[in-house]
Parts: sequence; structure tokens; C-alpha cells
Amino acid sequence: MPDGISYKAGESAPLGPLRVVVADDNPVVRAGLAALLHGRHDIEVAAEAADGREAYEAAVRHRPDVILLDVRMPGVDGMAVLPYLVGLAPVMMLTYSRESEIVREALRLGAGGYLVHGEFTADELTSAVRGMGQGRAAFTATAANALLAHVREQPDPPAAISAQSLSQLQPVVAQSSTAQRAVSMRNREDFRLSSREAEVMELIAAGMSNQQIAATCFISEKTVKNHINRIFAKLHATTRSAAIARWLGVAHA
Repeated sequence: MPDGISYKAGESAPLGPLRVVVADDNPVVRAGLAALLHGRHDIEVAAEAADGREAYEAAVRHRPDVILLDVRMPGVDGMAVLPYLVGLAPVMMLTYSRESEIVREALRLGAGGYLVHGEFTADELTSAVRGMGQGRAAFTATAANALLAHVREQPDPPAAISAQSLSQLQPVVAQSSTAQRAVSMRNREDFRLSSREAEVMELIAAGMSNQQIAATCFISEKTVKNHINRIFAKLHATTRSAAIARWLGVAHA
């Protein structure tokens, strides 16, 4: 079992290659995910989608085993289409959105898993996709923490969440945080980024603008731009999208 993602047992694996629909409005991330999954002998990317409407049309046409769905997309977003997709295939949210309310709402609407970018490795992602095809839920640290916090707030935990499942989930949350730090540290070392540069790169990957990064790090926008120029040089990237793809491990030099 991967360290960065927790699971919940389910049914047996489907026959043949696992058919997946990838829905993300960022073409670089979408193409990178598709290429990563296509490289696995037991996984087939049946279709890609840039918004919720395309995701629904692809799911109806291809009847996939798993749908990977971003939360925020133009037009019909992931949360709006989620209730319609869960009747067609298991849906795993794969997103930068880490707000507890969004995690809880996605699970309430029927999502079978929730992975936040930056909290898993490429191998952990493919393992999570295989797990979804076998009926196992998958959560990275942020989503697992949100779920546990919600359960603890309830006077009587939902019947669907047993004491046994919580006892299995809680130890993995700590491991997930450790794995996330390990991935970030490994990236920092591989690309020879300073601590501040790695911090800025994580914020870029989270979709923040230069102004937002400056406010978060308490530095000027000019300083942010200087950091980004050095980051791009070290990652051999010329755009934000390319840098994000390299950082997430879905593109190669």
C-alpha cells in the first residue's frame, strides 16, 4: 500500500485494462496525467475532457471504470457534474482544491476518493486508480483530515463509517503527511531549489498568482518574479504550466 494515500477495501478488480476518463481544464496537467496512465500496461485512458460537460459525454460514450475529475473547471465544473457521473462510474477527485468544505461536499455527492495535487507520487496515483477500479476509496492527507474532522464533529458518526475503517484510516493520515514532505524534499533536491524557491513552486502548483504568492510569503511581487525566474531555469521550463508539469512529475526534461 502506498504511504501517501489511504484506502478502504472493496470488491474485486475488473477484467481487462482499466478504462479511465481524465477531466481537467489545464491541458498540460491533463495530457501529463493521460501520458502517465497510458504508460501502465493495465490502464487505458479512454478519453480526456476539459470541463464537466465533456466529462459526462465521455463517460456516457466510453463507460469507463474510473473517472478522474478536477473540482474547478470553466463552464460546468466538477462539483456540478459529479452527481451525474457517479451513476456511470466511480469518481475520484484529482484537484488542487483542498478546502474542507469542498472535500466534504464532494464525498456527500458521491465521490469515491479525493486526491490533492502535491500529496502523492506518480506511483501512488496509479495505485489509487487501480484501487478505485477494485472498489477501494483513496484519500490523500488533506482529504482524510477533512473527513476525520467532520466525523468527530458529529454526535453520532454516520453508519457508513465504522470504527474499524476509522482505525485503519487514522494511522495512514500521519504517514500521508510524511510522504507529502518527502515528495517535496525529493523535488527540491532533484531540481536544486532553495527552501524559498521550493515554497514558491508549491504555491505556483497550487494555482496562486504572483500577487497571492507575495502575500502568502510576505515578500514583494518583484521578489516573487525573481524566484520564479530562477525556478524556471532550474526546472528547464519557460511557462507556469510546464513548471507545474515537471514539479508534479507528469513531464520529462
